[in-house]
Amino acid sequence: MANSDFYPGRLIPALGRRSRLPLFRDKVSAGFPSPAEEYLEKNIDLNEHLVSHPSATFFVRASGDSMIELGIFDGDLLLVDRSLNPQQGDVVIAAVDGQLTCKVLDLKHRQLLPANARHKPIPLPEEVDLIIEGIVAAHIHYHRRWPW
Repeated sequence: MANSDFYPGRLIPALGRRSRLPLFRDKVSAGFPSPAEEYLEKNIDLNEHLVSHPSATFFVRASGDSMIELGIFDGDLLLVDRSLNPQQGDVVIAAVDGQLTCKVLDLKHRQLLPANARHKPIPLPEEVDLIIEGIVAAHIHYHRRWPW
């Protein structure tokens, strides 16, 4: 089992260009349909909505199934913030002995946890070279195969 959950060489810097997209005032029912009201609340800039620290933010695509119980699937786009301090339970991008992986940080037991029962935790004894590259602040899950 490879520890890497990323396509090699696919670190993508956060977008510097601003692009506003429409955000509708009404929420969409995920249960029974509700009558749609076609009122535009405002335009939304996804950078303003998702990126708190532009100079410390990058995107990377997930690969593999080790985080599916947290809704992170193969090919999803992860937004990673390098300026945040890692805390217990954070979803992190970590370099373990030079290999990148996306896992849940377990500081109490010094390990990285998958979010899939089929995968095993990665123990972090003192001799393991661990670098937390950043915290996964958000992710985008595609419902249609990307690229479309």
